[in-house]
Amino acid sequence: LFSIGWHGVVEGTFNLRALVVLLGGVFIIYTATKEILHMLYMEESMQAKDTPQSSFGKALFLIVTMNVVFSFDSILSAMALTDNYIVMATAILIGALLMVWLADTIADFLQRNRMFEVLGLFILLIVGVMLLTEGGHIAHLKFFGHEIVQMNKATFYFVIVVLVLTDIVQSRYSKKLNAIKKATQKDVS
Repeated sequence: LFSIGWHGVVEGTFNLRALVVLLGGVFIIYTATKEILHMLYMEESMQAKDTPQSSFGKALFLIVTMNVVFSFDSILSAMALTDNYIVMATAILIGALLMVWLADTIADFLQRNRMFEVLGLFILLIVGVMLLTEGGHIAHLKFFGHEIVQMNKATFYFVIVVLVLTDIVQSRYSKKLNAIKKATQKDVS
């Protein structure tokens, strides 16, 4: 479609696929970062907000918008993980069916286990980075003379495994600390 060139600073040749993958990566990183920041500052915003509940129309609009956003995220995530269109289509279809079937169960689970919500957002962040590197590779992007190299799939899966294991260890450690704290409080009483 087009090329950019600012010799020594940024160079690249963009086609439609490169643009979609790059913009998808930016979109996923933005969405995940926004949600992570929302979680960090949620308490402050809840204290500052004394307005009544949103109207039914606004709530419905937000639900529909989030469904569209996460459907788009699913497509972009599938694009990041494979180049095989049959695998992509199958993954998206199975994911959509599971989402519809398990939506309430997943919502209840995430409500009880907030740490997995954070884990999911960080996995989305890594998927966004993977899409950015893939899009940069497709576009032959160079920044300051250094070509963007696509993230290796093994690296991606390794990072995911490390994130999941860290989350599991942190969860068990937190439960042990809470149990010790409760036992100490009983001894003091």
